[in-house]
Amino acid sequence: MNWFLSGLALLFLVLALLLAWRQARLRRRLEAYSQAVRRAAEERSPADLLPPDESGLEELSNAVRALAATLQDRLLESESRRAELATVLERMTDGVLITDSAGRVQLANAAAERLFESPAPLGRTVAEVLRHHQLVEAWQNAQTSGEEQSVAVELPARQKFLQLFVLPDRQNGSCLLLVQDLTRVRRLETVRRDFISNVSHELRTPLASLKALTETLRDGALDDPEAARRFLGRMETEVDALAQMAQELLELTRIESGQVPLELRPVSPSALLEAAAERMRAQTERAGLNLHVQAAADLPLVQADATRLEQVLVNLIHNAVKFTPPGGEVALSAAAEGNWIRFAVRDTGVGIPADDLTRIFERFYKADRARTGGGTGLGLSISRHLVEAHGGRIWAESKEGQGSTFYFTIPCLP
Repeated sequence: MNWFLSGLALLFLVLALLLAWRQARLRRRLEAYSQAVRRAAEERSPADLLPPDESGLEELSNAVRALAATLQDRLLESESRRAELATVLERMTDGVLITDSAGRVQLANAAAERLFESPAPLGRTVAEVLRHHQLVEAWQNAQTSGEEQSVAVELPARQKFLQLFVLPDRQNGSCLLLVQDLTRVRRLETVRRDFISNVSHELRTPLASLKALTETLRDGALDDPEAARRFLGRMETEVDALAQMAQELLELTRIESGQVPLELRPVSPSALLEAAAERMRAQTERAGLNLHVQAAADLPLVQADATRLEQVLVNLIHNAVKFTPPGGEVALSAAAEGNWIRFAVRDTGVGIPADDLTRIFERFYKADRARTGGGTGLGLSISRHLVEAHGGRIWAESKEGQGSTFYFTIPCLP
């Protein structure tokens, strides 16, 4: 009996040890799986999950592997979409900002950083990034009402005109801010409006003169041969002015649209100045002005259309003659500056007001004193487009009562 009890106790002991060993092995295996799953979660990769073994965990291992593979696929898809979104945001010309419920920027693309001149907007508040009360108020109204808001503002200090759209998310309190730079559109609208106004102004005077002359002839002046010839001469002058304006407008439009091809060839700067001076010499002498040229004969050649650059010089000389009193001087010069030749037309005339200097190359733009003179106001605009077509630039320097100097640069031959 004692032998039987001892054997039974020994059997129970062996079974208990086997069960404990089995439980310990299972615990270690589960801990290993836990560590593998935790490591895969931290490293965002299921590649390190343990393989199945003969411990009875094949079902669990296979289930975990299937789950890990699904998560990996979703992770790769999410990363791909995130990369696509980042590429789109970076290439957008509109600024994009995403803020959290506290009003701090969580995402910003390069366009937003450029528009708001904020190199590191992440984590900053909306007010710190936008820096304009109307823009900030639009965001606050969207946060409060939960409705889309939009506002257009002009920023004189930054010389920008921006339009902001605020799209709130009612669920989590975040906001999407879309910023469009309408500066160029606004500038084009201003140019269009000024162009219509200027064309109307320029057409009004000759048309009014023609109408008055026609009515005068119809009311009896036609019966007076001498008066009729005088009025017809004045009408011819007005018609010529309209024809010149139409021709210059057509030429300017063709130049702006690139329909005037340049015949580029090596040209001597001094030869250009001499040719333009010769064309205008008779006119400057009639105006009582002294015209002279200052340019070395050995200056580097320029790659240019000689006819078109001569047209630029003639326009500038004509402009100088028009505003220089008798006894004054008009000087043409050219000098090398690095890889450029800088041409200059200087006069001793009445000068240009500072407020007009930045606008004199616009179509039809004239200073007030020029309204009494001839010309259509298109010569300088044509000159600017011709110089820019050669890859150069044109500008003017002047002080009232001390004359003006018009400069333009043309690249030298390579």
